[in-house]
Amino acid sequence: MKLGFITSILDGWSYEEMMDVAADMGFSCVEVACWPAGKAERRYAGVSHIDVDRVLCDDVYCGHILDYSAKKGVEISALAYYPNTLDGNLERREANIAHLKKVIRASEKLNVHLVTTFIGRDQNKTQEENLKLVEQVWPDIIQLAEKCGTRIAIENCPMLFGPDQWPGGQNLMCTPAMWKEVFNRLPSDYLGLNYDPSHFVWQMMDYIAPLYDFRDKIFHVHFKDIKLLQNRLNQVGILAYPLDYMSPKIPGLGDVDWGRYVSALTDIGYDGFACIEVEDRAFEGSRQKVLNSLALSKQYMRQFVI
Repeated sequence: MKLGFITSILDGWSYEEMMDVAADMGFSCVEVACWPAGKAERRYAGVSHIDVDRVLCDDVYCGHILDYSAKKGVEISALAYYPNTLDGNLERREANIAHLKKVIRASEKLNVHLVTTFIGRDQNKTQEENLKLVEQVWPDIIQLAEKCGTRIAIENCPMLFGPDQWPGGQNLMCTPAMWKEVFNRLPSDYLGLNYDPSHFVWQMMDYIAPLYDFRDKIFHVHFKDIKLLQNRLNQVGILAYPLDYMSPKIPGLGDVDWGRYVSALTDIGYDGFACIEVEDRAFEGSRQKVLNSLALSKQYMRQFVI
């Protein structure tokens, strides 16, 4: 496997500075954040280390992105953009879809051929209603991905944290049952998963068995940890806002059994990109703390991934 990180944690770093960090720390790859310009709607969104609009129209800039990656010996695992393409606000939905299509085309031009994202969800509609939305919205996106030879890896985060995403969350593809539903409706070799075990921990689900069941659909994986706060859960129950009873952590400081997880990945023959995702509030507040979070995460995961 190739160990890297998703670059959204390096908000305020330039592309070159981000690549310097990855190279200096000995990472093999980076999942590069590619959000559009403008105010972010949530934490860890709105970060952009590659301007996809510029990639599509400026060959010199595109060449620089590739040349600097090669110079530093750090591969781009995927272009990352995690919007809600099924947003109940139609203006936001259309803008999100339009930018996702740019990211797909830019991924082709950069010869990356992988985009990490969400399927989306209208948080005020039922699962059945959202599946119908998927059938309306996503065939056109998949058709573009197939034309560009670019695979799309959907992360399994429910995107349900607090009142802003209540009640249904903003990403439908967060369970194996829903993966089956969507894959049946969108049968394409270009649609798969960006597998993150931490989201199953706080949903109190098995995060090992689905690796075997969906081995052919795993295009990319995340290394992020979650600490389930049992004392808080005992007080608020599972119907509370998830952040009331769980806390994102860097790998090794939460409840994921990383030995079992990586063992299962090796069982299924996965040897692709594995990117650390840092969303641990204990490592916020300064650039040095952010760098420490990456260094500690890498040091811990190196016992499993060389």
